[in-house]
Amino acid sequence: MPKKIAPLSALQVKAAKPTDKTQALFDGGGLYLEIGCAKFSGDKELPSSKSWKMKYRHQGKACKISIGKYPDVSLEEARLRRQGIKAQLAQGISPMDDRRRVIQESAVAGVVKDAFEAIAEEWMRVTKGDWAEGYYRTVKSRLHQDAYPVIGSMSINEITTQDVLRALRIVEDRGSLESARRVRLHISQVFDYASIIGVEGLIGNPATGLNKALQSPETKHMAAITDKEELARLLQDIERYQGGYTTKCALRLGPMLFVRPGELRHAKWADIDLDDAVWNMPVEDLKLTKAEKSRRKGQVHTVPLAKQAVDILTALHLFTGRHQYVFAGRNGRPMSNNTVLNALRSMGWSKEMVTGHGFRATARTMLDEDLGWRVDIIEHQLAHAVKDANGRAYNRTSFLQDRREMMQVWADFLDRLKTIRDKDEKGGEKRRKKPIISY
Repeated sequence: MPKKIAPLSALQVKAAKPTDKTQALFDGGGLYLEIGCAKFSGDKELPSSKSWKMKYRHQGKACKISIGKYPDVSLEEARLRRQGIKAQLAQGISPMDDRRRVIQESAVAGVVKDAFEAIAEEWMRVTKGDWAEGYYRTVKSRLHQDAYPVIGSMSINEITTQDVLRALRIVEDRGSLESARRVRLHISQVFDYASIIGVEGLIGNPATGLNKALQSPETKHMAAITDKEELARLLQDIERYQGGYTTKCALRLGPMLFVRPGELRHAKWADIDLDDAVWNMPVEDLKLTKAEKSRRKGQVHTVPLAKQAVDILTALHLFTGRHQYVFAGRNGRPMSNNTVLNALRSMGWSKEMVTGHGFRATARTMLDEDLGWRVDIIEHQLAHAVKDANGRAYNRTSFLQDRREMMQVWADFLDRLKTIRDKDEKGGEKRRKKPIISY
């Protein structure tokens, strides 16, 4: 005998609150109110969802259908819809198939309620405040290029796993395996958002678990030199570079300072103290999320400048000192993100051999393995999060004197490499296959 369920009251439905897990309040006859678990963004509680759903059996199979979002659909209206579904079942009609038919007819008429594209655009508007501007543009571009053409006009309630997979296969077919995985993530995030706001009729997330069906991209790392003789050859080529003077200065400072390429390009004279030999980079210029930048507002990442770096910047100040940016072009704006890369290519160094970002890996490896510096000090200089034995993050001035010494040792190391390589090519010293420098 079926268990008798006490009907819900309008007051119960209104008073129901989210907890740390999804709840179901049953009204009888298969009808129940599903209350989403409490979710937060930082300290902010996101709106919880209350949706009417109904369990039923059709042709011996257990089914479930969403019949509206509370309070748009009241308890009384939900009960009326329950009766309508029961009437359909009595006539042998599948409520889900009937809903698909109505949606398809609406699509033909050009009216699709809760289209994936509309939900995705709303999700991006709500979420972009926590993203860097560049990341927002990337996500928007991926969805417009790879998701919307296939599923953008479809009702989000009717999108199946096969629909999502069809979109991702198109991305894979052009060889963009990593992009396919990124697009899947964004599609999944849109469905999660739709669930949070209680989109009517949403059953699940069809993008979940699809990574198992996608091709695995080959793991790639930024090309970086870890051989001292090869690094010596690159440094000597940079000294011989005959392009623009500002570009040459950027090429010389890249390996020496090993900051991120974007941070170097956007360096500002106001942040550089040549007398104290430091570059105090505001946290806003670091590669961090907006939330992290907000949390660390007012802080700086200190880059000690070796004597060689001070000499290069002092000379460069005569050319760009009137501008805001250290590596300013004719219009005063920072140099293009391709300037250093193109200069490396013009000297015969392909992207498989070296990149601007690869200088960080070069310094990280050689400072540790060849020069014997402590990893935590190196990581501080790379602006990576470093914690002490108790899990507390060190403050921004940690090991500053040690880092000053390390940066000078590194600059001297690079000079020594250039000098030995240059002598070698002039016949002054025979090249050795063994390490040419040890400390």
